[in-house]
Amino acid sequence: MDKAGFQSKPTRVRFQILAFLFINVVINYMDRTNIAVAASSISGELNLNNFQLGLVFSAFGWTYVASQIPGGILIDRFGPRLLYAITLISWSVVTLCQGFIKGFAALLGLRLAIGIFEAPSYPINNRIVTHWFPNHERASAIAFYTSGQFIGLAFLTPLLAIVQQYFGWRGLFIITGAVGVLWGIIWYYLYRDPKEHSGVNQAELDYIADNRADITMPTDKPNLTWSSFKQVFMHRKLWGIYIGQFAVTSTLWFFLTWFPTYLIKYRGLNFLKTGFLTSIPFLAAFAGVLLAGFFSDHLIKKGYSFGVARKTPIIAGLLLSMVIVGANYVESTPLIILCMSVAFFGNGLASITWVFVSALAPPNLIGVTGGVFNFIGGLSSIVVPLLIGLLAGAGNFKPALIFISSLAFIGALSYIFLVGSVKQTNSLVVSSS
Repeated sequence: MDKAGFQSKPTRVRFQILAFLFINVVINYMDRTNIAVAASSISGELNLNNFQLGLVFSAFGWTYVASQIPGGILIDRFGPRLLYAITLISWSVVTLCQGFIKGFAALLGLRLAIGIFEAPSYPINNRIVTHWFPNHERASAIAFYTSGQFIGLAFLTPLLAIVQQYFGWRGLFIITGAVGVLWGIIWYYLYRDPKEHSGVNQAELDYIADNRADITMPTDKPNLTWSSFKQVFMHRKLWGIYIGQFAVTSTLWFFLTWFPTYLIKYRGLNFLKTGFLTSIPFLAAFAGVLLAGFFSDHLIKKGYSFGVARKTPIIAGLLLSMVIVGANYVESTPLIILCMSVAFFGNGLASITWVFVSALAPPNLIGVTGGVFNFIGGLSSIVVPLLIGLLAGAGNFKPALIFISSLAFIGALSYIFLVGSVKQTNSLVVSSS
């Protein structure tokens, strides 16, 4: 392409950035969930009971949740390039260290550390998409990078099971941690903000700006007074998406922690077969999240209201997630996997919830609002693994699946009645229902 052509035709660097985010999310979830693949072997070698295993599963969530709001503040004060590199490399080093633990306390402590370092990741993702993508492409962008948590695990779960088969659970942690360290270095050298990226021409910057996406990072540090901070807690619609996010992530955390153990311990499947069967619901969730993003943006382009276009896949997905309870009433493995796949497909449909953070947050508080949003959603990473461990403690997993299904229903009600009607906006001045 000649120089004139480069200047007149918008470049598409934003999609390269989106591919980088996809890889970040794949590594993020690989390091969150490799513990689920290794759980049976670890619990056997370290003599962990169900309650201790539940503590290990939930430990990530304790510090992840506690670090969300501080992480959001850091994002509003500093750029994503350095912050993401530091957090990615740090959690990967901690992941690697899990391969050398000798007991329950060390494992618990390292899981707590991973939660701290992964905390800023999704608010950073949202911040990057907000600044790189116009509004009418944003749901698709969010859906694409979010799909990394599903498609990555769909293909990685069998691979991780094979790695563990040959190298043991310690080798599993060492290898996955090393991959993250390498990618963190690559991220630092490749990522730039829009106006700092040498590959972006003015036409692409104009395209993004003309479609109402911010292409510059704030030049001044946000004035985070108590009055401004309270804004992210005082609005009903924000509480609607906060509660909805808790419901969405509750189903997700069942699949990220207890699902392989459920198939092995409560359904009697062998380890390698479980690794491959686990990938089926993740593929369904991948299809769901991509469908949600593209369908939602399609509705926007067709002239449907912002609220209808964004809320429809979320509510439908939460209602479909309730199908998980159907596994309580079937015995054959194909039907169990079908119920799980439909439920996780629904969870994928509902996973574009971050689009409401960009729409409802004050422009100077996107990071903080994203932190609160992820904080409340992240509470499920504490509550769900622990309560499932308690509910299934007597050897009966049925109450646990009823619990997950009930939370999905509450999430759907939250979007219907608390979020209500929403107009596209860049502030908290939204329409009343």
